[in-house]
Amino acid sequence: MITGGVHMVGAILWGIIGGAIVGYLGRLLLPGRQNISALTTVIAGILAATLGGIIATWLGVGETRGIDWIRHIIQLALAVFFVWLAARMSAKRHQQTAVQPRRAP
Repeated sequence: MITGGVHMVGAILWGIIGGAIVGYLGRLLLPGRQNISALTTVIAGILAATLGGIIATWLGVGETRGIDWIRHIIQLALAVFFVWLAARMSAKRHQQTAVQPRRAP
């Protein structure tokens, strides 16, 4: 019973570590400067790695002999998209707060 919990913790840790790597690779591949936090980058990477793995499995290329290149390419493409989306949402949020005039008391 305890070994199941240990495996779950290991899977979560590897998900976070793999997500961080995928997120930072996606950020590196995206041209320009992204004004987002490290936490946002890691979350984008975790989402990309998870969703990319699901899509690859659905396409039948999630587990292959050797390195799963197609799965990793899907995950990286999603990471670039999620980092771009997060940077865009962050820029809009900063732009909206900068445009609003202050009211005089």
